[in-house]
Amino acid sequence: MTDKPTRRDLFKPVQLLGLALAAAVFAGVVVLISMGFFQDRFSGQGQHALVIGLIAAGITFVVTLVVIALLVLVVDPAQVTKTIDGPVLLTKDAQKAEKNDADSGADAP
Repeated sequence: MTDKPTRRDLFKPVQLLGLALAAAVFAGVVVLISMGFFQDRFSGQGQHALVIGLIAAGITFVVTLVVIALLVLVVDPAQVTKTIDGPVLLTKDAQKAEKNDADSGADAP
C-alpha cells in the first residue's frame, strides 16, 4: 500500500456537499431578507420571495459544487505531503538562480 493520500482522503464528498449546502443556505437567506420575506407588505409577496430564494439557493448549490469539484481536480495528492522550500510560482531554474545569487551575495549593496 502507498502512503500517498488520495483525492477522496483530501476532500471527502460529504465535506464538499456540506460546503455547497452552506453557501446555498446563505444565498437563500440573503435573497429572502433582501426581498422582504419577513415583512408582509402586500398579499403574495412572501410566496414570490420564497420561490426566488429557493431558485437562488439551488443555483448557488450547483455552481458551488461544480467549482469546488473542479478545484479538487487540480490538486495533485502527491504534492500535498511534499515540503516546499521556496517560492511556489518560480520554476526550478529560477529558484536555483535565486539561491546562487543569495549564496554569492550578489544582491547585497
